[in-house]
Amino acid sequence: MVEPFRALLAEPRPPDPPVRGRRDLALVAALLVAVPAEALLRPDVPDRVATAIMTAALAPALLWRRQRPLPTVVVAFGVSWVFALVAGHQPELVSGAFVLLLAYALVRWGSGREIAAGTALIVVKVAATERGTDLPAGLLVMAVVFALAAAMRYRSRLRAREVDQVKLLERERLARDLHDTVAHHVSAMAIRAQAGIAVSRTSPEAAVDALRVIEAEAVRALGEMRTMVRALRGGDPAELTPSPAIADLAALAGPSPEGPEVTVAIDDELGDLSPAVGTAIFRLAQESVTNARRHARHATRIAVRVAADAATVRLCVTDDGDGGTVRGGGFGLAGMRERAELLGGVCEAGPAAGRGWTVTAVLPRGLA
Repeated sequence: MVEPFRALLAEPRPPDPPVRGRRDLALVAALLVAVPAEALLRPDVPDRVATAIMTAALAPALLWRRQRPLPTVVVAFGVSWVFALVAGHQPELVSGAFVLLLAYALVRWGSGREIAAGTALIVVKVAATERGTDLPAGLLVMAVVFALAAAMRYRSRLRAREVDQVKLLERERLARDLHDTVAHHVSAMAIRAQAGIAVSRTSPEAAVDALRVIEAEAVRALGEMRTMVRALRGGDPAELTPSPAIADLAALAGPSPEGPEVTVAIDDELGDLSPAVGTAIFRLAQESVTNARRHARHATRIAVRVAADAATVRLCVTDDGDGGTVRGGGFGLAGMRERAELLGGVCEAGPAAGRGWTVTAVLPRGLA
């Protein structure tokens, strides 16, 4: 029972709630007409003037029900509760049922904490103001509203996951196309370069022509690659800044308000590393330091060391915090392992022998 409640409290708001539109304005306008009309035409409504004024005053809350679900519920049900305590009876206008839309919006668009707080308020209000058979009927109506909203919320989330899966599959196809395109153009450039070298001594003009073809192929390949990379990035333009390298590890060193101080030690013999390997080492170290600063309890230091031999480069990130717990929620570690494996290396993470946590990555100096 505790775990589901914790999961509820950790639930974030659904992204991109619909903005206020003409339908919302039309609904509020219709209620501002229907509420006084019902109070005027129904002779059995007690305190019709006060009831109509209170109900009509709450109608504009519908305009903010998606963006501010909890405040609108607090205002609507709180004012209705106070009215029932003062007047001695519930507002008895059928048109006042629009408050159910506020309860629906609470579960559909609110965060977990907002849902818990708003539901508690609604249940207490219904229990305190309903009598006899009206109490179970009121609780049943609210339960149906909450269930419908939860179902729509789950359906929307499932739909979003399906859309993300389709996008992921399409990006995988684009990545394969990118590989084929670049391979085609690079192969053409290599062939032209070989031909240019072969004829350079006997026919310099032919060598110049080969260079022009290589230039044209390179420009075409770069344009097509940028187009596909932009698609893989979801429409965002490609960054023109260079990728980080081993030398950029120095930026990780030093104290931080987010955690313990970081020290960085790098071997001198790393000048011939492949750019992809250098970038991978930086990213793995950056992720390891971020995880340590966030999750290493009582840690006083984080040490980053990069060493190399003739064939491999080795990254080791250690801290002296309390060990024994998974760092980074699992997904960050999985991404680190995947990046290392793509380059023909390995990445391992786990508690150190004595105290703290250790991340070790071993990559080939060149591309695998």
